[in-house]
Amino acid sequence: MIEETLLEAEEKMEKAVLVTKEDFASIRTGRPSPATFSRINAEYYGTMTPINQLASFQVPEPRMVVVSPFDRSAIPAIEKAIRDSDLGVNPVNDGTIIRVVFPELSEERRKEYVKVVRGKAEDGRTSIRNVRRHAKDAIDKAVKAGEIGEDEGHRAQKELEALTHKYVAEIDEMLKHKESELLEV
Repeated sequence: MIEETLLEAEEKMEKAVLVTKEDFASIRTGRPSPATFSRINAEYYGTMTPINQLASFQVPEPRMVVVSPFDRSAIPAIEKAIRDSDLGVNPVNDGTIIRVVFPELSEERRKEYVKVVRGKAEDGRTSIRNVRRHAKDAIDKAVKAGEIGEDEGHRAQKELEALTHKYVAEIDEMLKHKESELLEV
């Protein structure tokens, strides 16, 4: 019972860290990457489809990404999706590929990105704390119902607290790394 609860809590905490990591990857720094486009969807044959499933991405220069669609008929939809996204770029379509040139990040824009990253990190920490709360409630119910002893309940809560600290520290470390990445000129 306790082991299952702790295992489930750990899995959910790992997922929260993974989601936070993906969110961080979608926030661009000085050098763009294909992950920058992971959250953008284009309409393809009437269905909203992630553009990373519709095209391949290359980074030939530090501030340019070349998007090569697998199907040429998808070029206008991909171009529109990139233009309408929150990336703040204007893609250039030459008929076979789409070139996306990213402007140099201003100091003000970098600070805005740091605020966004901190918000996403806090969302991740909140998710982890919610998982902890649900697991703690399950342990408390088991103790009240007499399924487990109080000593076992306290031990399980200490383990749960250790797990929480471990995953929150992981998010804090990712945040520190992403902030330094964003602020480096």
